Amino acid sequence: MSTTENEITQPVKKGAFLQENTKSLLFIAGAIVVLIGIYIWYQNVYLKDRAEEAAAKMYKAERLLGTDSLANKAINGGIDYPGFAKIAEEYNNTKSANLASLYLGGIYLRKGEYKKAIESLGNYAETGSPVADPLALGLLGDAYSELKDYKQAITYYKKAADKSSNKFTSPLFLKKLGLVYEAEKDFNSAAEAYTKIRTQYPESAEAAMIDEYIARAEAQAK
Repeated sequence: MSTTENEITQPVKKGAFLQENTKSLLFIAGAIVVLIGIYIWYQNVYLKDRAEEAAAKMYKAERLLGTDSLANKAINGGIDYPGFAKIAEEYNNTKSANLASLYLGGIYLRKGEYKKAIESLGNYAETGSPVADPLALGLLGDAYSELKDYKQAITYYKKAADKSSNKFTSPLFLKKLGLVYEAEKDFNSAAEAYTKIRTQYPESAEAAMIDEYIARAEAQAK
């Protein structure tokens, strides 16, 4: 038996791994401590400062949101302020960048740039907001609906309606869900979506004329 074979067949002494790798293990432990320190600084100092800076810079772009003629300025910014596109790119991991992605999605939808809307809305991360979170999902449904990708539209409208049960966003997206089901000629599912509005959100704006939608879907289902 060769020396190499003899070494292989001999039992490993207890603690041999620790003895042979002490330096490596100490290095790993030290690296973990450093990484934890960096992470705490990143969360509590770096991101906080960047978040405050982004919020201050985004203010002017937000003021342009409601005017279609100024949509490009809101996206691209001007000489003295950044637009939503730059905020979303340069201040990632901040609340302002996240909100900028939602704003961008809505603006691109209004401009008819549906693929860009999907890309921007896909960058939005849920915050727990009972309005913003379902809105982002619903806008994705709108974009896919405009592209006639009805299966995806149905998926997102369902998620939007279920995300936060309230009389503002839920009935809005249930109605859109019903309309897409009708486009797919799934009239039973359309009637079911409309009926939820009548039974679960009777005080919503969408409930006012929902009986007509239910009747239409049920008539087509026969």
